Amino acid sequence: MWSFCLWIAGGEKARVFGNFCIPMDVTNSQDVFSGQNTCGALLQQLQVIWDEVGESEEERDKMLLQLEQECLDVYMRKVDQALKSRALLLMSLADSRAELASLLSALGENTYAALPDKSSGTIKEQLAAIAPTLQQLCKQKEDRLKEFTDVQLQIQKILREISGNSPNGEKLGMLVVDQNDLSLQKLDEFHVQLQDLQREKSERLHKVLDFVSTVHDLCAVLGMDFFGTITEIHPSLNESIGVQSKSISNDTLYKLFKMVESLKEDKRVRLQKLQVLAARLTDLWNLMDTSSEERELFRHITSNISATVDKVIVPGALALDIIEQAEEEVERLDKLKASRMKEIAMKKQAELEEIYAHAHMDFDSAEAEKKIVALIEFGNVEPSELFVEMDDKILKAKEEALNRREILEKVEKWMSACEEESWLDDYNRIYHGLVETLVSKTRAWEEAHGIQFTYDGVSLLAMLDEYTMLRHDREEEKRRQRDQKRFHEQLTTEQEALFGSKPSPVRSSSMKKMVVPRANGGSSNHTLSRRLNTHHHHGSNNGVRSVSRDGKRDNRLSAPANYVAIAKEDAATTFSSGNDLVLTSP
Repeated sequence: MWSFCLWIAGGEKARVFGNFCIPMDVTNSQDVFSGQNTCGALLQQLQVIWDEVGESEEERDKMLLQLEQECLDVYMRKVDQALKSRALLLMSLADSRAELASLLSALGENTYAALPDKSSGTIKEQLAAIAPTLQQLCKQKEDRLKEFTDVQLQIQKILREISGNSPNGEKLGMLVVDQNDLSLQKLDEFHVQLQDLQREKSERLHKVLDFVSTVHDLCAVLGMDFFGTITEIHPSLNESIGVQSKSISNDTLYKLFKMVESLKEDKRVRLQKLQVLAARLTDLWNLMDTSSEERELFRHITSNISATVDKVIVPGALALDIIEQAEEEVERLDKLKASRMKEIAMKKQAELEEIYAHAHMDFDSAEAEKKIVALIEFGNVEPSELFVEMDDKILKAKEEALNRREILEKVEKWMSACEEESWLDDYNRIYHGLVETLVSKTRAWEEAHGIQFTYDGVSLLAMLDEYTMLRHDREEEKRRQRDQKRFHEQLTTEQEALFGSKPSPVRSSSMKKMVVPRANGGSSNHTLSRRLNTHHHHGSNNGVRSVSRDGKRDNRLSAPANYVAIAKEDAATTFSSGNDLVLTSP
């Protein structure tokens, strides 16, 4: 065992006990106990206590050896702690240098001007020298990491929006950033990728908005609920949600495309159906002569009868209720069609019968009506076809009537002349009877009274005799004119047979009319009176006077009693002389 002295003071004697040096001259225990708590003082105090107790040397040596061992253990622990502390400082220095290298590599810094000398100074000095640089690089890494996180979060968000995997409003998952490469070059690559994705997002958003606008317009024309329709694809397509929050995923774009195609097809089908109904309505209206006021009520239906799909943009123009309205109107008109068809067909039939009757053509109207009714009731023919056929018949009948008009006009003149001639024959019989009765009664009156019966101063019997002679002369003249006209017409017919038809010459001679007596005294009466007066001035067997009592003639009573008959006869004469046909009894 090695030994050394722990306490030496002023050359005093000391006792070496083991590894301790204990002063031998300890006379005042109070001084010992009042000293500082050093190892020597404590040993002296322990020696005093042992002396007072009477501890044996052997026991004292044992205790001092134990105390020595405990002191060695304390020193050994301190040395071990110092070694560990140095090792930790060296490890910390190595870690700091490794971290510095890692930061420089991650940040893409090949050289760094503030790096300290690796071998100068103690360990703590080297740690203290490298700490600011390391702290600055850590701060730079933290900022760079934040930039990477932001740009990658934006990229991840857009990618999720495009893929449609993340519903709107859902938080993004944990982002893992590669901290081994936080260089500016890598950050620029992410920014370029982000710009490309933002451009793609903008294009997709533009497509989505175009599709949504198209769906809106189509729903308006078709009368559909736009919000209900568009939100079936994705809730974010509602107009109340911001533009940037709308879904731009492939699935959304595909569904929008399919919906637009479906709505366009619905629009085409509905327009085609509405145009068929509009054409049907127009045919029924024309068929039943519907008024313009009633047609105006369905103008919103017929206005698109010839429009193309792209031209129909009025909201609600192709709504289901519009089509249902058109269908109901067509159904209603179809029900009225049968009765209306009969009415229109009978109207056209009556028009056809009138044409045939006016043209004096033979036509079995009862059989025709029976056939029309059968066709309508059994539905063997379309109304338009039936009416077109009847219109063709009416047109042909009119053409045939027009071809017969010239002959029919002459037939009518002939029949009129025949009726007039028959009337004249009846009138002549009545006239002769009347004259004979009048002469008989006049003579009986004259015999009974013994005087002449005068009329305006003229003998009535002489007047009757004279008028009979004038009538006979006129009849002879009319027979002569009829013979002359018959000869002229026969000559014209022969010329037409030889040289063809030509315009008839002006029939000025045939249009001349004989003078008809007037109410205030006509030429015939004047001639009759003049002849009677002349006969009176030259004398007569009856001694008739031609003037009244005051020597003046009364014009108001100058017409004979049969004046009306004379006028009728003269009119008949004029008619017969002016006609182109030869008047013969039928």
